[in-house]
Amino acid sequence: MNILAIDTSCDETSVAITDGRRVLSNVIYSQVLLHKKWGGVVPSIAKRAHEERIDWVVKVALNKYQRGKTSAVKQKQNQEQTVEVKIEMANIDAIAVTQGPGLAVALEVGIKKAKELARKYNKKLISVNHLEGHIYSAFVQNSAGNPTKDFRFPYLALIVSGGHTEFVIFKNHLEYKIIGSTLDDAAGEALDKAAKLLGLGYPGGPVLERLAKQAGNIDSHNFPRPMLKSKDLNFSFSGLKTSFYYFLIKEKKPTAKTPLSGVKLLASSFQEAVFDTLIKKTEDAIKLTTINQLIVVGGVVANLRLRKLMKNLTKKYQGEVLFPTYRYLTGDNAAMIGVAAGYKAGKGLFVKDIDRLDRVPRLSL
Repeated sequence: MNILAIDTSCDETSVAITDGRRVLSNVIYSQVLLHKKWGGVVPSIAKRAHEERIDWVVKVALNKYQRGKTSAVKQKQNQEQTVEVKIEMANIDAIAVTQGPGLAVALEVGIKKAKELARKYNKKLISVNHLEGHIYSAFVQNSAGNPTKDFRFPYLALIVSGGHTEFVIFKNHLEYKIIGSTLDDAAGEALDKAAKLLGLGYPGGPVLERLAKQAGNIDSHNFPRPMLKSKDLNFSFSGLKTSFYYFLIKEKKPTAKTPLSGVKLLASSFQEAVFDTLIKKTEDAIKLTTINQLIVVGGVVANLRLRKLMKNLTKKYQGEVLFPTYRYLTGDNAAMIGVAAGYKAGKGLFVKDIDRLDRVPRLSL
């Protein structure tokens, strides 16, 4: 089944065409440059950018599909291109769209376009939870069907991104059980906040990673590891952010005159505090569930330091860890939404009443 999938959950306008686990076309228009000067995503700007680009992204995705090409293209907001393409929907069997969770005004744009296409071309509609899309990102294939790794249920999934940090038991296709989540701030949000306090800009996670690597990924400040003594699998990173904030006030917030070596050590120490918390909580989850097959997905998983730590942990328990199969799958994208939608279609889980489909910004698995 060929599915045209749409994801506008935050600040990426993405459209993909999938067939089962294979991605036949995938286009991502990034709004990063639009939000960079504001230090974070501005909802009104995000909505307008989605509205201005959604038709263009749909056309490019269909064009790539028709030409038999597969790619994930990041289009910068200052690159203006006119694409003349004949939209051919005859080979598309269904439309899929992210219903939530995400930014309400952004989700609205994708859902509106999905409804429009479903009605215009008489296609079935599939709503997908963005988080289940992330889980399936560990099994996405390219157009040639690679990688070939099959499912071996159950899995212990850790979703770690800017908005979510939670443990999910992936029992079988479309069967999930949440066993732990963040009580306040997510890990990715904490990393971005620390980077902002250090004056590193937005998005801060990649810059923090680079500086931490240059410092040797050492922990010279020993910031708190929140909730490690709790008897559950929940997370909380607000206290760590607060501790870091007051530390910087006490030691004087870094300025242009602050030696780079000091900033590197702060970046490294904070990142180690976040990752050490994730690793120790994951070890607790492995012991509790006895599941040693891990799926670790979400934006923060682009960090190579975290990947190395997760690999070492699973090796300790004679298990394995799966990450998104391709780097572009760590961020928001429609490819993973299309793959998850394929399994929903296989079970006949189509939207019964298109008119009633609406965004759910805090949708849970």
